[in-house]
Amino acid sequence: MNWDVFITCAITGSGDTTSKSDKVPVTPKEIADAAIDAAKAGAAIAHLHVRDPETGAPSRDPALAREVAERIRESDTDVVLNFTGGMGGDLVLGNAEAPLPFEASGTDLAPAGTRLEYVRELLPEICTIDCGTMNFGEGDYIMVNTPDMLRELARQVQALGVRPELEVFDTGHLVFVKKLIAEGLIDDPVMIQLCMGIPYGAPDDIGTLMAMVNQVPENAVFSAFSIGRNQLPYVGLAAMAGGNVRVGLEDNIYLSRGNLATNAQLVERAATILSAMNVNLLGPDEVRAKLKLTKRG
Repeated sequence: MNWDVFITCAITGSGDTTSKSDKVPVTPKEIADAAIDAAKAGAAIAHLHVRDPETGAPSRDPALAREVAERIRESDTDVVLNFTGGMGGDLVLGNAEAPLPFEASGTDLAPAGTRLEYVRELLPEICTIDCGTMNFGEGDYIMVNTPDMLRELARQVQALGVRPELEVFDTGHLVFVKKLIAEGLIDDPVMIQLCMGIPYGAPDDIGTLMAMVNQVPENAVFSAFSIGRNQLPYVGLAAMAGGNVRVGLEDNIYLSRGNLATNAQLVERAATILSAMNVNLLGPDEVRAKLKLTKRG
């Protein structure tokens, strides 16, 4: 059991959720405002993607990320900034009978330096690294992160002095996390996010979660979440398993059946669940101390 828990709010993500909920933030102002509201509700960390303001599609535009970071940093609300480093690893095959050429509109394969362009410019306290390749949902889409790509991402993030949050979607990803640690590419304290319930990664049943938890490297700081309807039950489960908590519209758009949520509402519900369990919620400065983060801005 973890009695001192921090909440991460994943504000918008890169999935096609904007067509399903008008509460998913799209513009830099909307994303920044949602992060600020989530922080006021109890989130210590804001996990951030940016989107094209015109289309809502995922974007790697450094100018959009810069605007989000500046708006949050200039507010009177403190929150740890955690920008994604995962954009640029998208491969969409043609189809089952003709995999080549790749489907151009969905494929986005970028060099490590390009994937980290706005991380290098903004120097957030944390950025994510997706620690493996997998069939991510249905169709012909593959999330691509080769061993050499992951090593280079880790090297560059380490050189920037940014704490990597290692996103783990299956047991093999944890094997590679341990390899990165052994190779000296990840500094202590190691930060891991167990991402459960994403087809076709690790399912979100309790047995699989505990199998993952039992393979987390010793002394690592970890969080766990599930997508969809199990996001809120996972708040209590993650703490009981010894971890920290993630909620937010990247992973789940509902507060209850048919009731669309805001990020702040999901954080408020998570805080209520944890408080009812007599868990102490960590604030941003406590998280910085725990993870040895350098405050920016």
